Amino acid sequence: MILVDTSAWIEYFRNGNSTIVRSVDTCLDRNLIIIGDLIYCEIMQGIKIKREREKVSSLLLSLPQYEMVGFHIAQKSAMNYRNLRSKGVTVRKTIDVIIGTFCVENNLKLVHFDRDFDFMASHIGLEIYNL
Repeated sequence: MILVDTSAWIEYFRNGNSTIVRSVDTCLDRNLIIIGDLIYCEIMQGIKIKREREKVSSLLLSLPQYEMVGFHIAQKSAMNYRNLRSKGVTVRKTIDVIIGTFCVENNLKLVHFDRDFDFMASHIGLEIYNL
């Protein structure tokens, strides 16, 4: 299964980076994508036009839904953040460490358009989905 990060959804909905758009399209066609509550929140808070919000929400809520944070993921994320810092890797947003940790703990691959995930991948065992 695949988790698509907010950064990749933005590229997808804006028809931006062609590699990301193809990756998301392929995963959607194969019914491989799940949606996490944190990612849903990030996407929906950024859409200003009601009609677009409804269309995007409909697509995202048609996917299998997961709650991403509980104490287990919070503990693992804090540990991963400290370990990354000790190796000189500073992730700009805590939510990215949570997303990466969630993927690792649930054996999910990640589609993203955010360099922080590339920096943390080899250190925490995060698998990046590439076509």
